[in-house]
Amino acid sequence: MEYKVKIEQKKWLTHDVIQLLLKRPADFSYKEGQAIEATIDSKEYKDAWSPFTLTSLNKDEDLQLTIKVYPKHNGVTLALSKLKEGDSFLITEPWDSFKNKGSGVFIAGGTGVTPFIALLRQMEVDGNIDGSTLIFSNKSEKDIFLFDEFKRMLGDNFINVLTREKNEKYLHGRINKRFLKEQFSNFNQPFYLCGPDNFADDIKLHLKELGAGDDLVNVSL
Repeated sequence: MEYKVKIEQKKWLTHDVIQLLLKRPADFSYKEGQAIEATIDSKEYKDAWSPFTLTSLNKDEDLQLTIKVYPKHNGVTLALSKLKEGDSFLITEPWDSFKNKGSGVFIAGGTGVTPFIALLRQMEVDGNIDGSTLIFSNKSEKDIFLFDEFKRMLGDNFINVLTREKNEKYLHGRINKRFLKEQFSNFNQPFYLCGPDNFADDIKLHLKELGAGDDLVNVSL
């Protein structure tokens, strides 16, 4: 089933990440960690559906999407970024991206953090966010978004890592086996992984080598 949703608010979080607040369709229900597919309502984009995780919660009045824009791809994300408040586009029924397995370690590369936004928000609402850690990897400081919210929710357990910029406020380098071994001693807890290219698969391999079981390492479905 397809739904036509209207943009009620559009906000740029960084130079290439937008947040859209959408009028929620009647009887549209979902769980934290679920995603939809979206496209522009035109012949040009008829078959160009792209997946996006819902960053709002089912209790919220409106739907929220947090989207990284890829100008070079000239695809759906760029087209969505050009829409204005009051414009509409199409979305599908929600489907599982990540399932909430409780507090644990969330490791994200760039906008790979978007599936974790709703999971962490729901954990906070439910009162079981304590013990969770978010490792957020970005190229540079300007790429970090929702810093204040993550910091409020997680405190010192919100850890930023920069790969292309050295900044005394943050860790620097790649999230590899050595990094994971230095940061964590308990690998018997849920790990949630999401990021571009082979980001999640590489980290999953490192975690398994460090003793994490398959049932504890969660990669986007």
